[in-house]
This record gives sequence, C-alpha cells and structure tokens, in this order.
Amino acid sequence: MLHMSSSRIIAFLSLLIIFAGVFTPQKVLAQSQVIREIRVNGAERVEPSTVLTYLGVSVGDPADSATLNQALKNLYGTGLFADVNMNLDGGILMVNTTENPVINQIAFEGNDAVKDNELLAEISLRPRQVFTRTQIQNDLSRLYEIYRRSGRFAASIDPKIIKLDQNRVNVVFEIVESGVTKIKGIRFVGNEAFSDDALRSELTSKEDRWYRFLSSSDRYDPDRIEFDKELLRRFYLKEGYADFQVSSANAELAPGQKEFYLTFNVNEGPRYRVGDVAISSELRGFDGKELRDDVLFVPGAWYNANEVQESIDKMTETLGDKQYAFVDVRPDVKRNPESDTVNINFKINESPRVFVERINISGNVRTIDKVIRREILLAEGDPFNRTKLARSEARIRDLGFFENVAVRTNQGSAPDRVVVDVSVAEQSTGELSIGAGFSTNDGPLADLSIRERNLLGKGQDLLFSTTIAGDRTQFNASFTEPHFLDRDLSAGIDAFHIERDLQDESSFDQRQTGGAVRLGYPLSEKWRQSLKYRFESNDITDVDQDASRFIRDQEGKRTTSAIGQRLTYDDRDSRLFPTEGLFSWLDAEVAGLGGDAQFVSGKLGSQYYIPVYKKSVIFDVLGEVGAIGGWGDEDVRINERFYLGGNSLRGFERAGVGPRDSLTDDSLGGNLFYRGSAELKFPLGLPEELGVAGHAFSDVGSLWDLDENSNLIQDENSLRMSAGVGISWRSPLGPVRVDFAQPILEEDFDKDEVFRFSFGTRF
Repeated sequence: MLHMSSSRIIAFLSLLIIFAGVFTPQKVLAQSQVIREIRVNGAERVEPSTVLTYLGVSVGDPADSATLNQALKNLYGTGLFADVNMNLDGGILMVNTTENPVINQIAFEGNDAVKDNELLAEISLRPRQVFTRTQIQNDLSRLYEIYRRSGRFAASIDPKIIKLDQNRVNVVFEIVESGVTKIKGIRFVGNEAFSDDALRSELTSKEDRWYRFLSSSDRYDPDRIEFDKELLRRFYLKEGYADFQVSSANAELAPGQKEFYLTFNVNEGPRYRVGDVAISSELRGFDGKELRDDVLFVPGAWYNANEVQESIDKMTETLGDKQYAFVDVRPDVKRNPESDTVNINFKINESPRVFVERINISGNVRTIDKVIRREILLAEGDPFNRTKLARSEARIRDLGFFENVAVRTNQGSAPDRVVVDVSVAEQSTGELSIGAGFSTNDGPLADLSIRERNLLGKGQDLLFSTTIAGDRTQFNASFTEPHFLDRDLSAGIDAFHIERDLQDESSFDQRQTGGAVRLGYPLSEKWRQSLKYRFESNDITDVDQDASRFIRDQEGKRTTSAIGQRLTYDDRDSRLFPTEGLFSWLDAEVAGLGGDAQFVSGKLGSQYYIPVYKKSVIFDVLGEVGAIGGWGDEDVRINERFYLGGNSLRGFERAGVGPRDSLTDDSLGGNLFYRGSAELKFPLGLPEELGVAGHAFSDVGSLWDLDENSNLIQDENSLRMSAGVGISWRSPLGPVRVDFAQPILEEDFDKDEVFRFSFGTRF
C-alpha cells in the first residue's frame, strides 16, 4: 500500500511538471530569459549595426515584454520600416524587418491653376527620401489647403504609389482642380438698423459678379471672413452701437461644391448718444482742459468709436509736441443703458517731459548715415516733438532710396530720455531704362535713360536721358548735389538739346541747346528758395512759306542769358503721392545779361490737396497766373511766350487757346495768362492694388496779349472753361491716363480737343 502510494505520488508530480512546461505563458518564459544574441533579418539599405542602435536593447538585457515592446516602438519610430516583428527563441532575439521603399520621383498630373513648383514647395516628400504613409497623408492635407486658399474647394487629389524594382516607388498626385468656388450669396440675420446691402458694402468678401474677374474678393476665404467680422464691429461702433456683437459667421458649401453661402448672425443692441465728456490729467502742471479742442465730438452727438480714436490720436500728437513722448491716453467709456448714453473720460497717465537721448539708424547698407540723418528734424539733446518725428519719417520716404522706412521710439536710459530708432530697407536707385509709349502731345515716343539717384550712397542724382518722339527729340544730362558743402544747399548743373516739331500749331520747328546751373536753400522748414542761371541757343527753323508773317519775321537764331529764381512753400504730406496739404510757387526770370533776349517773366501758383474720404477720395484745386514783357528795345519773341492748352487746359489742343493769326490759323502764344483746375480723384470699386482711379475735373483759363498790334491777330482775354472725366491706371507697363473733356466757354478761333490719351512704359 505504501509502495503504491509513493508511485502514484511520483507519477502525479511528474504530470504536474509536464503540464507546467506545456502551459506556462510566453510572457512568463520571456521574463525568465536573458538575451544571449540578436540577429537582424531583412535589412538591405540600413546597416544591421544601425538597426541595433535604433533597437535600444543589447546582449545581456532581460527579455521581458516591456523591453521588447519598447524596442518595437523604437524601430517603427524611425520611419525606415514598413513592418517589424521579433521572435525570442532560446535567448536568441530574431529581428525581422521590411524596409520602407525609397521615393524615386514625385509627379503632379492634372494641375493647371497651380504650378508644379508651388505644389512641390508645400509638401515634405522628396526624391531619394524614405516613403511613409504618414508623410503622404500630411502632404495631402497641405495640397488641399493650397487649393482652398485659391478658392477651389471642389478640388480632388488622389495619390498613386507606383512600385518599382529595388524597393523604389514613384509618387503621383492625380489632381482634378475644378473651378473656383465663389461666394454666391451673403446674408445677415438680426440686422434692423441697416439693410443687407449696406452691410455687404462694408465687407471685403463680395458676392460673385461678372465684373469682378480681376479680383479675388468673391472667393471664399476663412481668414477674410474673420476680418469681415471685425469690419462689421467697427462699422456698428462708428454708428453708435456700442453693444454690437457678431454672434456667428457661417459658410455653407452648396451640394455641387461650386458655391458658398455666407450668413452673419448679428446682435445690434441699442444706439447710444454721447453723454458727459471729460479729460483727466495726471501730468504735473498740465491741465487736461488744454486738450478740449482735440476732442472731435460734443455731448448729445451719436457715439462714434472712430471719432474717439481720432481724438486720442490728436491728443497724443499735441502732447508729443509738448515733449511727452510716452504719454498714455485711454478712454474710459461707461454705458448708461437706461438713457442709451455713454460717458467718456479721457485719462492721461503720468509721464515726464522727454528729450532725445540718441538716434540710431539701421538697415542702410549702401546709403551713408548722414544722408538719412540730415532729413531728421530732431537732433540728439533736442526736446522730443512727435510732429517733427512724423515729418522726418515722411522726408526720409520722399528721398525715394528706401523700400520701407520705420521710425520708432524706445525708452532711454532715464524716464525723461527717449531713443529714436530709424530702420530702413534699401531699394535699387540705379535705373537703366528703355521706354516706349504714346501721348496726344508728342505722338509715338521712345526714350533711353540712365540714372543713379543715390550716387555712391551720398544722395547725389546723376541723369543721362534721351527722348525721341513724333514731335519732339530731347537729350538731357544733369547732376544734383542735394547737400552742397555739407549744408542744406541743393546745387546742380544741366545740359540739354531739344528739337520740337511745331508745324501743326505754329508752322515752324524749334531747336534749343544750352545748359544751366542751380542753387537751392531753405528759408524755413516749409519755405525754399532756388536760384538758376540759364544760357541757351534758340533757333526758329523750317518756317512754312504760308506761315503767319508774325512767325516768319522771327525766323533765325538768338541766344538767351537769364537769371531766374523759384520760391516755394510746401506742407504736403508727401512730395511723391500727396493726399493733403498746400504747394505754392513764385517763379521769376530776367534775361539780358548778355545774349539777344531781353525780357522779365513771372509765374505765381498754388495747388491744394484735400482728403475727402480716407485718403482714397482726393480733391485738389490749382491756380496759376503768369506774365512776360520785354525791356529795352526788345519785344517778347515767340519762343519765349506762354502757351495754353493740352495738359494745362484740358478740352483744348496744345496751344489751342490764345492769340492766333486769322489768315493762317497759326498760334502765336501770349504774354499774359491765368489758369485754374479743380479735380476729384476717386476709386472705381476695383482692388486698390490695381492702381485704377477715376477723375472728374473742370479747367478754366485764358491767354492773351502780344507786342504786335494788327487787325489780323485774333486776341481775346475772355474766360475759357471745360469739364470732363478721366481714368488713370498705374499699370505694370507704365502710367496710363484717358481724359474726355468738353469745352463749355470758348472763342470761335480756339482749337478743341475732346479726347486725350497718354501711355508710357519702361522695360
């Protein structure tokens, strides 16, 4: 019994050991093993040693599940392998890999609107790189984003993988671009004070219309929608709706994926009037009441957020002129819902009077510092003045040497010190240009010009040019030193040769050859005086046999030696593209210091620019008078007289107004003239970057008086007037302008010109 029991016990224990060996989980087995050897299979391009490095385990490490799982993640994380598996057998770890293919070529098919180089620049896949599915999904999203930005939301992109030998692939993106997805309709919900049309006009997003073929504003753009929400908010705040909110802006894509419908949900709230207005100042010794004139609204007026900001700007400018460089003006707006009013208190925080500690100039690689510094109206140690600083920035821009100019102020070494940082980005100032064009005055024309406006970085201007036109041939050379002897003296020298065909107007040709020297200097910040000596040879040639006897008598050559002066006043915001301000001039010239001509002439004129609306609608008015008279025994010759018409009096031909021979109809010029012009420049609803503008104008003027007295001369000092409209375009090929003008008041012998066209280009 005892023997049998022992046998059964031994057999039972043996069965337990066998079953334990068969059914023990692999995890338990792995935990009990140590890696004795690692073998890598399937690696072709990647060295086995590199795989072992990425693996993160080595011989002697325990082969537990956590270690092996992490090793597996490490290899997948390299992006080099499409598949990885590992087996552990008897302490030997088998690492089996399948490498990702290498990209042989990337191609795009079906794309016309977006070029290959634009698409390739957006994706991360590149030839000779390892191909992964994750990368292609990311690149697919980027490509779709490109087409969405261009308004093609219905575009479809299908990536194709073409397998090649040696584990290589070609990646081909098959693209169906579709048409541009336009905005079909823009609707508003919740608006009661303003119509849908009024609100649509405030948005940059526009509904699809045939005439917007040059614009992208009718394409759906999520970023533009966000900007439109801000524009709506500004519009309502300007109109007094201080509680206005845009609840949501939804864009719904039509089922055909070719059209978008935009819906703006708005909450207008009540309209507020201005209640109490106060100015509280924490500046020592400064009473806020001194800024009362800078407040652009009065109690009882409708609240206007724009006027509040403009009032802050004017206060800041006034305080900046009083040396408060870092003054902080903040409006405290308190709503009174029960009375629908807002009380506004402008709080002026404490700030010391400030002096300029230092002026730093950066970004000028070629232009020397002093060329920029001499345009700055402030010097180190001067009391800070914000107005002078703004004018300094405009003066630097007007040099035309820089693509961008930024003037900033920073805190100096003490609270009462400010550092002025002037940052510029230079642009090309050298010009080698060939031009072609057409004008009503000169007919077909071509020109060649070599110019350097910033010679050697010193701000000097050197010019050689020639113009050959149907009615004019001209050669010019000039040199200008804007700061002669390192002073605010502009000195220059000119040489010229001009041949004009005046057969149509006065039956003769004219040849002028000569030169001049110039010197200009400031009388004050806005007043400037210039002096000029001119010497020229003037030849009246090829006088027609049937020409007026008053012209035939003057055929031949004569010389002119004259001293002139020009006095100007200029407070325009820009000399290049003025939008507001006054420019006035007084010209005088005396001839007779040698030469044949003896005369005294003078001209007085002004032009005033007024911004009517946001500096996009500009009204300007011009007026000018002039007189010339001989002295000694000399009369004023035909080449010295004034002429009126063409650009100087639209609606009439060049030299179309003034004294004229009744027999030959030749224009004789005149000794006295006046002219005036009023013009309104306005946008035409096209994108601003196109540079297209409309013009409405009216010109007046008259030209009369000759030294000769004859019944054959038609000479009336009556008022002439014209009115018209025009279109100008700053085209990539040069400025283009078309004017239509109709004379309203004229004499029977005047020459009309309804249409004027000019076009010029440089390439």
